[in-house]
Amino acid sequence: MKSTIETKVQTLRPDRSNLKSDLIAGLTFAVVNVPQSMAHALLATVNPVLGIYTLMVAVPVGAVFTSSVYMNVSTTSALSVATGAGLAEVPAFQRVEALAVLVLLVGVIQLLAGVLRLGFIVRFVSNAVMTGFLNGVAVLIILGQLGDLTGYQSPFSNNVTRSLDLLLRLNRIDRPTTFIGLLTLALILTLLLTRWRKFAFIIAIGVSTVLLSVLSLPLFGAEESWQAVRIVGDIGVIPRSLPHLALPTLNLWLTMLLPAFSVAVIGLIQGAGVSQSYPNPDGRYPNVSRDFLGQGAANLVTSFAGGVPAGGSISGTALMIGAGAHSRWANIAAGVFVAAIVLVAAPLAQLAPMPALAALLIVAGYQGLRIQAAVTIWNTSKVSAAIMTATFLATLFIPLQFAVLIGVVLSVVLYVARQSNKVIITEWVLVPGGLPEERPAPKALPSHQLTILQVYGSLFFAAAKNLEEMLPSVDKTDHAAVALGLRGRTEIGSTFIAVLQRYTEALRARNSRLMLVGVDQAVLDQLTKTGLLKVIGKENVFIATPQLGAAMNQAAAAAYVWLGQTPDGAATDHPTLP
Repeated sequence: MKSTIETKVQTLRPDRSNLKSDLIAGLTFAVVNVPQSMAHALLATVNPVLGIYTLMVAVPVGAVFTSSVYMNVSTTSALSVATGAGLAEVPAFQRVEALAVLVLLVGVIQLLAGVLRLGFIVRFVSNAVMTGFLNGVAVLIILGQLGDLTGYQSPFSNNVTRSLDLLLRLNRIDRPTTFIGLLTLALILTLLLTRWRKFAFIIAIGVSTVLLSVLSLPLFGAEESWQAVRIVGDIGVIPRSLPHLALPTLNLWLTMLLPAFSVAVIGLIQGAGVSQSYPNPDGRYPNVSRDFLGQGAANLVTSFAGGVPAGGSISGTALMIGAGAHSRWANIAAGVFVAAIVLVAAPLAQLAPMPALAALLIVAGYQGLRIQAAVTIWNTSKVSAAIMTATFLATLFIPLQFAVLIGVVLSVVLYVARQSNKVIITEWVLVPGGLPEERPAPKALPSHQLTILQVYGSLFFAAAKNLEEMLPSVDKTDHAAVALGLRGRTEIGSTFIAVLQRYTEALRARNSRLMLVGVDQAVLDQLTKTGLLKVIGKENVFIATPQLGAAMNQAAAAAYVWLGQTPDGAATDHPTLP
């Protein structure tokens, strides 16, 4: 335990060579996400200030406890939408109280998921699904900023539909807004190609803020059109105060339990997407279960500050990395900078143009695209390509929380389908003085000889049924022995047990016998408890030994004796495994 704590403390020590980059990344995130968090809070149907409080608390706490070095634990649109749906039936006067309870429960559920090490569930989410989901989210991030970039707010709710509506109504865009947005975008792209790339986002937003402020002055004579460009202050006033910590009252916990579970699952799946997309600086991927725990800790503390639910943010993480983050201190610094902006620079932060912030997020969304990964999947398998495309389209056209669940279901279905078909039977032919030859299993079992079969793949459910169809037919067999290798199997399913029983009985009807070779003790217990051992016969079951091939040689010797091919009962005249 002491060693673990010392290791954690050591990883939190700032590296001076990276500290400057981390501080720049943290400041960039703070400037961009103060207004974003206010918008997310509005999506959650609560006071926009609560979104800022979330950044102050959740981002640094998540950075300390997650396994992922880069993961940004902050507000997200999906979590905010799900939160708003959960609070929809709560009266307005109870909403803040209910929100605190909901965030607390989200934290507890996520903490339990981390403690119980449920990160293994992510293994069932295929790379095709994750790539489709991440690319879909990146596209949504880009499309979702077009309204603020151009000043045309489409009445449609879906980002794709809103973008198409914008293309059909380009004459309705606000030119000053579009000018500021495109200018910021051009500045960012240009600066990213220079030695000033680490400062690209901050310089671009600073230039656009100053430019808009100057163009809005009366001396230009067209101040009204420039004043129509939305700024952060139009979303809400940023208070110059820190959150007041308070314990959530638990009288609404039963009402908030189901919404909290839904929000928690969405947050964990989004966080897992971040974990699997951004390896740590040492090249290894983070421990997903510990990332669950880190997100839970962040929400637990956020509930005391009255914030909205937080989770692993794909856009926030992409923004951090794009701005030059190298360690956890980028996210820790981000929380400090948000607090500093609120206390010191709230009036200045309120002047930042919304189209400029939209431009920053468009670049972050582009940096989050997994184009090469998508091309690899597309060229690897038609099935994987179809799954990736379906997940991508689901992410674009249906609510994000449902798209995530659809992706998980697709992953499970794909896994089950592949496992059910992933079974192969081969024949091992013993060679005197050498290693056995592996050949395709015969379609019909030859009479008066030993046939050694080796099974590769799953022995459960549909796979066991497929295996039964692959076993050599015994319809025209007489007096034959079949040795079925099971080495390495620590468990067999009830379907496979039924297959073995039917094959044994079919062989017996043809004066033949089935032998199980390399049987693990746990499998032997299953055979005994199900009564199959009596059907097959103890003499036909050969236990696995540390020496490879020993059990098969024993089975071969017994088979040759039973077949009557040696007069003295020895197998020395017959080939064996070396």
